Amino acid sequence: MKFTLAWLKEHLETEASLDQITFALTDLGLEVEGVTDPGAKLKAFTVGEVIEASPHPDADKLRVCRVATGQGETQIVCGAPNARAGIKVVVAAPGDYVPGTDLTLKVGKIRGVESHGMMLSEREMELSEEHDGILELAADAPVGARFVDVRTFDPVIEIGVTPNRPDALGVAGMS
Repeated sequence: MKFTLAWLKEHLETEASLDQITFALTDLGLEVEGVTDPGAKLKAFTVGEVIEASPHPDADKLRVCRVATGQGETQIVCGAPNARAGIKVVVAAPGDYVPGTDLTLKVGKIRGVESHGMMLSEREMELSEEHDGILELAADAPVGARFVDVRTFDPVIEIGVTPNRPDALGVAGMS
């Protein structure tokens, strides 16, 4: 069974650390099979703001975007239908690994225009299957901040449920 730390804490009303909780679960005779951090693969990504989004000179469905990243401004070619000036986005820079595409980004030319990164969708970050456009962040998201610091990613605890522990089939039973 898998559950998030926050979900368990809702039932426990505790401020115990993740390590303390996994130790207590093991102490109760439950097999903690693993703990995963869903934000671990997203730590390199930052918050950016699209300053300008112009039509690509050689492609109808692409836009050439000027994006503030906290490290200055960069040019990113984007095909998302919602790419427009004024939105906050998740930015992957050259050298960053994008899990949903299984690619490490590099500076490249897209239809003759240089692109220095990528603005990401939920699917490209493996957060969901949503791929209708780039993920739009809240307007108050600070430019240059790490994405994992802006959006909460709760650790997921996985326990092995043995036949003699039907109480461990739900969070309420474990709390």
